[in-house]
Amino acid sequence: MLLFLNFLKKQKTETHSEKARTTNPKQVAVRKGEIGEYKIDIQLDQLSKDCRYLSDLLIKNPKAKSGYSQIDHVVLTPYGIFVIETKNYQGTIYGGKDRKTWSVNGKFKMMNPFIQNYGHIKALSSLIDQKYKEFFVSLVSFTKRATFKVDLDFRKIQSNELIVYDIELSEFIHRKVSVLKIKHKEPLLSEREISVIYDVFLNVNIKDPAIKRAHEQALKADTTDTTTQATCSICNNSVSDKVKSYCLSNQKFNGKIYCYEHQKDVY
Repeated sequence: MLLFLNFLKKQKTETHSEKARTTNPKQVAVRKGEIGEYKIDIQLDQLSKDCRYLSDLLIKNPKAKSGYSQIDHVVLTPYGIFVIETKNYQGTIYGGKDRKTWSVNGKFKMMNPFIQNYGHIKALSSLIDQKYKEFFVSLVSFTKRATFKVDLDFRKIQSNELIVYDIELSEFIHRKVSVLKIKHKEPLLSEREISVIYDVFLNVNIKDPAIKRAHEQALKADTTDTTTQATCSICNNSVSDKVKSYCLSNQKFNGKIYCYEHQKDVY
């Protein structure tokens, strides 16, 4: 009996050790990203049946630094085309309509997400009939890890530039569509038009892994700019300029930035 109990104890210890060996911080980060996308998908799945949406589009954009625009989500409704930019910053977000850069916690700078999304909208509108260009609505979605200290107009449903939390995304789209229904007696887009536009966006979506990698590398290069907020490569939390400089000067980090907690995981 004693030998049997020792055997069970050994098996349990080995199983625990195996789990510990296979748990990688980067895998945890991927799971967090997947959870975030899952939350967005849940919100978009709650939209009415006359709506269609696409996610993670990569399209050509000659005016972008990389030559491409990566668009998180596009929602097609009978009363407007919603282009959604998602953010995963933690802290208080300060920003205004006329400011090129916003800040996180009043310290770390980030590009005004509505300027970024404007570029996405211009790239998308160039693909379809110009009569639809007035139908676009810009939505920027943050997780609940952020707190907004921005122009109040960004929270007013009458605006065509709205800032929301991911958990209220479908609510704001529904409210915006309701306002547009009052303004326009007839739908702006027919079912056929929605289908045609959907197919256009779907067909231009670039899936070539090499192009995607080049685009991502171009974006990473921008993180070395002092106007761009530095974040941890694993958890995406903000880091100070001091931590950023330390990581970039340390060969062991291979040009990547890690917060203090995850620096230990790299060694």
